[in-house]
Amino acid sequence: MRHKHRVMHVITRLELGGAQQNTLFCVTHHDRTRFEVDLAAGSGGLLDAEALAIDDAQVRLLPCLRHAIATLWDLVTIFRLRSFMRARRIDLVHTHSSKAGILGRAAAVLAGVPTVVHTVHGWSFNDTQPAWLRQLYVQLERLTARFTDRLIVVSARDRERGLAHGIGRREQYDVIHSGIELERFRRPSRDRETVRRELGIEPQQLLVGTIACLKPQKAPLDFVRAAEAAYRRNPRLRFVIAGDGELEPSVRALIRELGLEQIVHLLGWRRDVVELLHAMDVFLLTSLFEGLPRAVLQAMAAGTPVIATSVDGTPEVVKDRETGLLVPPSRPDAAARGVLELVEDENLRLHCVSEAQRALGKGFDIRWMVTHLDRLYLTLLERA
Repeated sequence: MRHKHRVMHVITRLELGGAQQNTLFCVTHHDRTRFEVDLAAGSGGLLDAEALAIDDAQVRLLPCLRHAIATLWDLVTIFRLRSFMRARRIDLVHTHSSKAGILGRAAAVLAGVPTVVHTVHGWSFNDTQPAWLRQLYVQLERLTARFTDRLIVVSARDRERGLAHGIGRREQYDVIHSGIELERFRRPSRDRETVRRELGIEPQQLLVGTIACLKPQKAPLDFVRAAEAAYRRNPRLRFVIAGDGELEPSVRALIRELGLEQIVHLLGWRRDVVELLHAMDVFLLTSLFEGLPRAVLQAMAAGTPVIATSVDGTPEVVKDRETGLLVPPSRPDAAARGVLELVEDENLRLHCVSEAQRALGKGFDIRWMVTHLDRLYLTLLERA
């Protein structure tokens, strides 16, 4: 009987985000004829129940695995992960994102795991951080890269950025786009007008939306400011934000301050993302930094014209005036102009939608992504 390799994924709390959803898809769909699959994640996320429902995977939710730096809890996490890896005799550890990437790879080294893979869903360091913190993360990424067999990045931009900061060697990198279920996003389960009525959108109104965690990276306050500027010039516009997070009180307060309570609506976390995207006339993402934003890919697949900030990996899929519009980050005035231009120019909208759907080939399909990972694992395990 052929030996099954034991693979463990490690990620922080299972929020309703792209990295988390892609990780759960991998855990569920790895080839079970070749792999036994484990998952270790922080507890308290919206996707915990979904993770625990994977009946052919070993899932552990750890309260000590937290997003923020906490020295004592971080040490506890490393040694608990090491214990799990040893007990399960893990052959390959695959870590995701910054915090879990550092702690999980440290645990893998201590446990003697022969093969270590890390996916960068956007680097842990960025220009919005204090210089000392940014440099700390760079040093930690450099250190852990030494014990990593393969660094997976979701965009070529992230590979070049990592190399520019002395993280790993070029031959360690592999670009694998963050995949989505392309066909699912092209076929909503409910019709557009029904969803718009549920959202309170009148037939003559134009709906601009975003899907994002309400945290500084996504700059939701810029979305609200862009909404105000665009609405003042076109009163037919309405705006929705699907998501939640630490900035929710600040977003709500700014909406009140600008008198937009009837114009900008907070929907909280939503699981009907496909239907929401098909209900929108324009999708707007105001991020300050990104790896490769999954929500942008989803909007493109749904046929919703996209406006996004020109940061990191985003321009690799959003080609300005071809597959969407690009605007500078931290410029809600520019985002507002982009919204007005798209809603007023039907030919530009149709052109962007057509080119966007043409651009989304199999390299963005999530099942191809898992197949690619399976092959990569086998190659690395054979070398080990």
